Amino acid sequence: MPPVTRRKVVVTQRFFDDRSLDYLRAHGCEVHLAPPPPGKGDGDLDTGTLRGLLAGASGWIVGHARVSRPLLEALPGLLVIARRGVGYDRVDIGAARELGRVVTIAAGGNDASVADHTIGLMIAVGRRFRESQAGMLAGDWSILSGTDLCEKTVGLVGLGRIGKSVVRRLSGFDAKVLVHTRSPDPDYARQAGVEYVDLPDLLRRSDYVSLHAPLTPETRFLVDGAALAAMRKGAFLINTARGGLVDDAALLESLRSGHLGGAGLDVFASEGDPAYRPVSDALLALPNVVATPHAGASSHEGLARTNLVAARSVVAVLDGHPLPPGTVVVDGR
Repeated sequence: MPPVTRRKVVVTQRFFDDRSLDYLRAHGCEVHLAPPPPGKGDGDLDTGTLRGLLAGASGWIVGHARVSRPLLEALPGLLVIARRGVGYDRVDIGAARELGRVVTIAAGGNDASVADHTIGLMIAVGRRFRESQAGMLAGDWSILSGTDLCEKTVGLVGLGRIGKSVVRRLSGFDAKVLVHTRSPDPDYARQAGVEYVDLPDLLRRSDYVSLHAPLTPETRFLVDGAALAAMRKGAFLINTARGGLVDDAALLESLRSGHLGGAGLDVFASEGDPAYRPVSDALLALPNVVATPHAGASSHEGLARTNLVAARSVVAVLDGHPLPPGTVVVDGR
């Protein structure tokens, strides 16, 4: 494909740093920053608003907005959609392929940030940080006994780049790591000291269960009421992957019943299904839930890395050059 002369690039994300802006401009791009309103993400923008923002654009650096067939059909000049992140469950991949578009992810940009966040949630919920601070604010400085991460059994569901980053961090806690994945790698298991198991075994044996799988029709509500009941009493669930992996209504019931010891949640089912918002609110109110608003990748360093990967992906497509390794989701050119 010859280089594209019309090089308008729209960014519908906050925290787009100067280095990535300079990279795009140095490569002839006319950059339009269109961050969502305060308290909102680009996933809250409707198709009509997105059409207006993206009119005349060749490239789009996007967060969680829905990239639908009607939107793509309305924007025939939009050649590349670059996710500033790694999930692409909100992109109609089939439509992008059929309509000749390129969809990329920021592979490798936020692995460290999400892995750090995962470990942080494990420690925070296990050591009861939220409950302790709430008590102190109320004038009760009683000591609450928590649970160590050290030498515990941690089950990871999914073993992509982020999952492997979590494995490396867990080695410092002398944890026993169990892994459930569709693609076991015996060489990796020997090198990293992990044990591949099926999901029922992982749930039964783990003190902490941490999710690192993509959201697909097959993995939706992978952790449902039956899976939660199969977890050991007092165990902790950590989800920094995708909200739809967990039936949050069943999770709420498990936490209220005292079966689970707590949960560390960066993602919620209500992100994809607003009907679950009351369930999310009820989870947030529980003292043994430590929650963040899908912020696992949003460190200063992680955002800078993913911004630059996305920017390089856009420029590569517009220049007709090969894309950075691991970034291509679909290439319909």
